[in-house]
Amino acid sequence: MSTSASDAQGAGDEGPVARSIRTKLFSALQPSELAIVNDSWQHRHHAAMRVQGGGSGETHFSIQVVSEQFRGKTTMQRHRLIYSMLSEELSQGLHALSLKTKTPEEVQSQTASSRV
Repeated sequence: MSTSASDAQGAGDEGPVARSIRTKLFSALQPSELAIVNDSWQHRHHAAMRVQGGGSGETHFSIQVVSEQFRGKTTMQRHRLIYSMLSEELSQGLHALSLKTKTPEEVQSQTASSRV
């Protein structure tokens, strides 16, 4: 699901972990685009998830975020920033994040080069 800044509340069908992720990222990064996909179902068979009884159903997420806050930061710095913001969730069962982080200019540049 993709969310624009005008739709900061996200979908009502999100679980508590996804809602917490959305709230924290919107608050800190003020993104122009944010997409959060729960990929947990793809990992429910992993040993660590079986030990947790299949987990909460909110253990693995793919996140795409476009924010001015990433300007001047390397990919590693951007990812560390997000992991830091979500440290509470990570300590309470969030297992893995797949992150795509871009500035609006990087998105525009990518879009322009794909048209050529």
